[in-house]
Amino acid sequence: MAGVAGVVICLGVALATPALAEAGEAPGTVTNVVELTGRFRVDGAATAQRLTYWSRGPRGPMQSTGAIYVPPGPPPPGGWPIVAYAHGTTGIADQCAFTTEPRVYYLDSLYPELLRAGYAVVISDYVGLGTPGTHPYLDGPSQARSVIDGVRAARAVAPELGTRWAVFGQSQGAQAALFTAHLGPADAPELQLRGAAATGPPSNLDLLIPLAGPWIPRLPLEKTPAYVAMLLAGLRASAPELDVDGYLTPTGQEALRVVETECITEANARLADVAIGEMLAKPLDDPALWAAAKAMMRIPTDGYTIPLFVGQGLTDMEVPPPLTAKLVAELSLSGTDLETHVYPGDHLGAARAALPDAVAFLHRVLAPA
Repeated sequence: MAGVAGVVICLGVALATPALAEAGEAPGTVTNVVELTGRFRVDGAATAQRLTYWSRGPRGPMQSTGAIYVPPGPPPPGGWPIVAYAHGTTGIADQCAFTTEPRVYYLDSLYPELLRAGYAVVISDYVGLGTPGTHPYLDGPSQARSVIDGVRAARAVAPELGTRWAVFGQSQGAQAALFTAHLGPADAPELQLRGAAATGPPSNLDLLIPLAGPWIPRLPLEKTPAYVAMLLAGLRASAPELDVDGYLTPTGQEALRVVETECITEANARLADVAIGEMLAKPLDDPALWAAAKAMMRIPTDGYTIPLFVGQGLTDMEVPPPLTAKLVAELSLSGTDLETHVYPGDHLGAARAALPDAVAFLHRVLAPA
C-alpha cells in the first residue's frame, strides 16, 4: 500500500460531526504556497506548486500538504478539469510525505500522462504526514476529506481550475478514492465530482480485527506487519480511549516505534520477520476496537451517485484478490455504476497496467456535459 518547504475516531460522533474549525481553519484554507523546482517539476506542467492547507482529521481540524500541476495554455471553457491523485502507502512518519521526495514513476509517467490528457493534477499528502499530529493510517473518511479539501485549496490558488473533478488512487489511495466518491458529492456540493478510479483498494480488513490475536503466525503476504503496526499507531494517537498499548507486547511496542519513525520501505525491512501474533499480547476482540476499525476502514458498498472504476492484480500479495472480489460483488449487487478490470500483475504492476483503462474512464466521466 504503497525536501521542499514547508484512528482513528471518537467512535461515531467525531467521525460524523468533526469539530468546527476556528477562524482561518476552514477546510481548504491555504496557509502556505511554494513553487516546486528541480526534480519536482513535471514535463508538460505550466505551473507546479506545493500547498499547505487546512483539512479535517478524525477529531477536528488538521493540516495537510499537497501539490498542484497545471497544464500549459489557456484553460477550456469552465476551467481545467481536475484529477485528484490519492497516493499509496508511504509511511506515517513526517518525512514520508508523498510530495517531499522525487518519485520517478509519478513525476515522469503518471502526472505527464494526466496533463497531456488535459487535466490539472492535485495531490494530497493526507493529514498528519509532514504536518502536526499523527497520520491516521487507513482512516478512509479523513483521507477522503484530505483529498476533497486539497481540491478546494488548489482552486483557491489556481483560479484557472474548474469545478469538474475526479479522484484516482492506488492502494491506500484507492481506499481514499472510494471514500471520496461516497462522501464527496454531499461534502463539497460546490464542486462536481464525476467519478473515482481505484486500483488495489484494501477492503474488508476490518473483518479480520476480531480474529487477530497472539496466535497469528507470519503470513505469506507482503509488508503485513508494517501495515498492522501503522494501523495500530494511528489508532493509539487518534483514539486513546481504546488503550491500544494494552494489546501490545514489547515486540509490538517496538514495531509501533519503528513505523512512527521510518517510512514503509525501511519499516518493512525491520519488521519483515515479525509475526503479527508476536506484536499482540491479547486478542483484538473488544467491540469498541472493532467498531473503530470498521468506521475507519469499511469501504461503503452502496449509496454511490457517481461511476466507479476498480482494478485488481491477480498476483497481488499486499491486497489479496479475494478481498477485492468481495468488495466488487457487493458494489455490483447494490447497483453501483461500476467498471471492473483484472490484471495479471502484482500490487504495483497491476496499477501501472491499469493506467490506460483508468485514463479512458477519466475521459468518459470528465467529458463536458
